[in-house]
Amino acid sequence: MSVNDAKSAPADPTAAEAVAGNGLEYRVIDTADAAVFDPYLQAEMRGFLAGEQSDQQLGGMRDGLSFRRFVGIYDPASLDPAQPVGTVNSWVADLSLPGRRGLPMWAISGVTVAPTHRRRGIARAMLEGELRTAAAAGVAIAGLTVSEATIYGRFGFAPATYATDWSIETKRAVWIGPRPDGRLDFIDRARLRDELPALHDRVRADRPGEIAVWPGLWRRMAGLAPGQEGGDKLRAVRYADRAGATRGLAVYRLGDEDSDFTKHELHLQYLLTETDDAYASLWRFALEHDLVSTVKAQLRSVDEPLRWMIADQRSTKVETGEHGWLRILDVPAVLGARSYPVAGSFRLRVEDPLGFADGTWMLAVDASGSASVSASEGTPDARLSVNALSSLVLGGVRASTLRAAGMVTADEATVQRLDAVFASAQVPYLSVWY
Repeated sequence: MSVNDAKSAPADPTAAEAVAGNGLEYRVIDTADAAVFDPYLQAEMRGFLAGEQSDQQLGGMRDGLSFRRFVGIYDPASLDPAQPVGTVNSWVADLSLPGRRGLPMWAISGVTVAPTHRRRGIARAMLEGELRTAAAAGVAIAGLTVSEATIYGRFGFAPATYATDWSIETKRAVWIGPRPDGRLDFIDRARLRDELPALHDRVRADRPGEIAVWPGLWRRMAGLAPGQEGGDKLRAVRYADRAGATRGLAVYRLGDEDSDFTKHELHLQYLLTETDDAYASLWRFALEHDLVSTVKAQLRSVDEPLRWMIADQRSTKVETGEHGWLRILDVPAVLGARSYPVAGSFRLRVEDPLGFADGTWMLAVDASGSASVSASEGTPDARLSVNALSSLVLGGVRASTLRAAGMVTADEATVQRLDAVFASAQVPYLSVWY
């Protein structure tokens, strides 16, 4: 399914009927009409506690986001009926799966409910409406990143990728890792904007959980979004191999120093590397940067090689949290799309209160790692919720872990086989917010 097809999907009638009972209107908005889109964007930004956006910022957002499908919930009795009291947007993005495979995903973003209109069924109508729209369009899985983690489990979403935030004392860390002979160069922000998408497209297939990124995010990463505050403070470094090809990019900014000029903080905004040499060189650059006492980095993998490249692992403080959430809508399509490291077969009873994934499914993986999935009858080998299956699908969460948490019901032998079959050679990782 194409992005354009997703954008043209009609308003969900069930969601419209649900909010109408509370005197509200559910609409798919026209992003080509600034008189409609600008108040919508102001309401969405307010929902994320941002300030009022300037005309320049609104223009940049219209240009960068107009490819998406935007749904608003409106209150005709509001003092400003042009501003929605609920927002959500969506589009179709390619999701990387184990085995360098991809699957179209219904990406959901911008979910807000005005604090003046809570407890009126707005979030439920919007999110269930998105899932019904995605399923009707033939998209087998939905995904999002969240600001409030307690909301989405009731709709069948569950964490499938995790991320780490790092704070490193450079004086204690001391680089003991590789010292590759490629070269580092500063690059301007325009070149950064142009090089990021090509490099990301080359590496994301190897990272289960990554998604295809839209151009507007790369502009923001480079500090070039219209009206972007602090964009001019971003700096970028490129690592090139002996042939001169870009193999890594680091984007960072320096925090203000205190009275000691040697105690700047370096905030590593984004690090994207294609090779081990690029990874080592760019991390060493950050940790050995002049006048920097602390390096902070967000959205890093849960399995960073950096731990083994510094002399004192205790120089780091690392916090881990969930990041990428998935929601399976079509079990055969999703489980059949990825590859598996070993053969095996299971009859899985999946429970889904919303009905999309509910059923008993036979998963059969052959010796090549390819799977076939079909509806089945008979006693299941394992019982699990759609949430649990959505966590398992990328291979970063183990069935045995979920069984211990009471989310999978199966005997010990079955759980061990599920762990082996669903494992991924690459640790699932999502490097962006969406």
